[in-house]
Formats: sequence, C-alpha cells, structure tokens
Amino acid sequence: MSDNDPAKWNLALNNARNLQEDVGAANVDIEIVAYGPGIGMLKLESPVGARIADAMKANIKVMACENTMRGQKLGKDDMLNGISYVPAGVTEIMKKQGEGWAYLRP
Repeated sequence: MSDNDPAKWNLALNNARNLQEDVGAANVDIEIVAYGPGIGMLKLESPVGARIADAMKANIKVMACENTMRGQKLGKDDMLNGISYVPAGVTEIMKKQGEGWAYLRP
C-alpha cells in the first residue's frame, strides 16, 4: 500500500478479510506492505488503526518499510503496536512475487 488514504486501506483490509472468508484463513497467507505515503496509515494516530489491529488478530501480517520510516524520520515508537518491519517495502513485494505470491492492489 503506497496510498495514505483511509478509503483505500479499508478496501485492502476488506479484500484481505473476504479472501480469508472465501478460501479459509488457514489456507492463505496475507501480507500488507506499507511504503511511501502509505506508511502514514501505520502511525499511532491512524484512522484505520483499529481495523489494522483486527486484521493482525486474524493473522494478516502488516509490514512497514523501514526505508520510508527513515525518510520520514519515524521510529518504531511512532507506529502502531504489533506491526512488523521490512528493510525495503518494494523489495519485500518483489521477493514475495518471486516466491509465487500474488500481488493484489486495491
């Protein structure tokens, strides 16, 4: 997610939940990787913070790009609790695609 838009985030979170419901949560691994402007939705004051927390409880991984965080001078103490971190969001996406993961963008 590179969008700093609650509507797009809600769509992505809905898509993830719907996918789990359709194929069974135990049958799918889902990661949401935030980078660029999208990192704003993972900050403590995020308007979708509660939805992100619910997604993580449902075993959806939410990853923050550390490159973006450095560029925006953000530390882990600025971010929602429970999220994970990757060195570079775009690299994480490319690696997952190379492993056969599907890339879905709302």
